[in-house]
Amino acid sequence: MSHQLAARPARPSGLVVTGGLIGTAVVAVALNAVVAATAHAAGASDDFEALQLPAYASFTVFGVLAAAAAWAIIRARSAHPARLLRTLVPVVVIVSLIPDIMVGVSGSRPGTSWGAVIALMVMHVVVAAVAVPAYQRLLPLPAAQD
Repeated sequence: MSHQLAARPARPSGLVVTGGLIGTAVVAVALNAVVAATAHAAGASDDFEALQLPAYASFTVFGVLAAAAAWAIIRARSAHPARLLRTLVPVVVIVSLIPDIMVGVSGSRPGTSWGAVIALMVMHVVVAAVAVPAYQRLLPLPAAQD
């Protein structure tokens, strides 16, 4: 029985998970604000809408919540969630950069510059760097050998 308990991670309460996800989103938005401010200080145009707080904050919160939902589904349904997530997380981050690169290549948005696009790409990495450790604590994976 103790082996079964060790393989099944404790489930934090819904309130703890909700508060943790809110905190995760707040930290990710704050760090993305630093990235945006740095990009603007380095010359990124204020016309580049994606580096404005309403745009990146809403996408950051959506990303944190959507990724948490995916993490929870994988945690619940995968026979080897840790192995799957070790592959899936970097793949999803890389795929998420494709639209940013396309904006940079096309120059289709007002104020587009490669500096602004690189800042957007850094924001994706920031969200993953903040969210993954939070999910590991809030939605721990089974301790099974992966």
